[in-house]
Amino acid sequence: MLTLEDRITRRLRASDYTGWRAKVEATGGCLHPVHLTGRYELQDLTGAALTGRSGHIFAPCGNRRASVCPACSDRYAADAFHLVRAGLAGGTKGVPGSVAERPRFFVTLTAPSFGPVHNRRVSRRGRVQPCACGGYHHDADPRIGTPLDPAGYDYTAAVLWQAHAGELWHRFTIALRRQLAHAAGLSERAFRESARLSYAKVAEYQRRGLIHFHAAIRIDGPTGPDTPAPAWVTADLLEHAIRAAARTVTLTAARPDGAPVELVWGEQVDIRRIRPDQAHQVEDKRGEISDQRLAGYVAKYATKGTGKTEAADRPIRSQRDIDHLAVADHHRRMIQTCWDLGALPQYQRLNLRKWAHMLGFRGHFLTKSKHYSTTFKAIREERRTYRLRQTLDELETQGVDLDTVVVVNHWQFTGIGYADQAERELAEAIGERKRQQRQRKYEQEEAA
Repeated sequence: MLTLEDRITRRLRASDYTGWRAKVEATGGCLHPVHLTGRYELQDLTGAALTGRSGHIFAPCGNRRASVCPACSDRYAADAFHLVRAGLAGGTKGVPGSVAERPRFFVTLTAPSFGPVHNRRVSRRGRVQPCACGGYHHDADPRIGTPLDPAGYDYTAAVLWQAHAGELWHRFTIALRRQLAHAAGLSERAFRESARLSYAKVAEYQRRGLIHFHAAIRIDGPTGPDTPAPAWVTADLLEHAIRAAARTVTLTAARPDGAPVELVWGEQVDIRRIRPDQAHQVEDKRGEISDQRLAGYVAKYATKGTGKTEAADRPIRSQRDIDHLAVADHHRRMIQTCWDLGALPQYQRLNLRKWAHMLGFRGHFLTKSKHYSTTFKAIREERRTYRLRQTLDELETQGVDLDTVVVVNHWQFTGIGYADQAERELAEAIGERKRQQRQRKYEQEEAA
């Protein structure tokens, strides 16, 4: 029987390897490429082909998770960076540069405690302090984030909080608008006529399996970034309103036996002012963070999985899937709780079984308010337009009248993935090489 190394060697020596590699490189080294068959042509009005391609191609899968597809995750992270950065610094993607002068904060809202967990605390002098278990944990210790007493940990409340996290955020934005209106002596309607709350937020899993929400919050004029924020919205006022809103938000859910459980944000609320990116430091002595570095953080958060002890990357289909998952016991208990609660009629609307692999979290990982900045769709369309423009410019140099050019695009789905592990290993190596090239180019640009 051939070993994996033998199969890789055979694939490298195959007559179609050069063409196959070109398809993989076109996806950036995607690990789960979508197979398409068809054609793409630019034709003149007579139907004659000017340029194009046809046959079988690979298209990237587009998965945002680095644990599933590093190549597509990199592309998603880059798009997330530009989306968030545009709303922070302006001057691009249709957002004016004046947004950088407005009150802006980087806010982290956390989950409450559902039972004591192992942790690694460090003093201000950098000394590791003992955990409540009496021991000391190194940073990679898989016990960090797991309950000290699994039997006493409130898994039901944890899953219900996770399933309602999106609604808690929605209520937080409503409360924040009300706090700002109250501070200005305005009605809610009058506030909407004078100012607008804009934000971009990303969900990040903690090691205990619960999410943080990290958000860039900005105040605009009534129509969005194209109008200035009212003068009465100061940085101090906005910070106070954020803290007050986080404290007041609450939501009540019911346990399986009907007993109420109050869902709130955790006590730890981190608020840092965002400053214009005038230096490459992550943050200054006052704890302020630069807009460029913040955009980089958000892009990184948006591509992470469910923590250092990964849960499942794909939906759970049956109890057998749970039984055979190679995950930490704590995450397995959360998944099992989602699965069990999801079978109960009172939780049907939460779709807990559908989201069991996400530990009950049902929201999108990166969301924004309507007028914060551009959209992922617009960024992808901009990329497609750029590539088309390059082709049209080349035709124009050949004397083609661009007003007579017609785009024909017809593809059919024929499959997904690679033929075997050998092809997958080669694709992963291609993707890694491309990432290293991008990193070297970035480092050279930073040094310059």
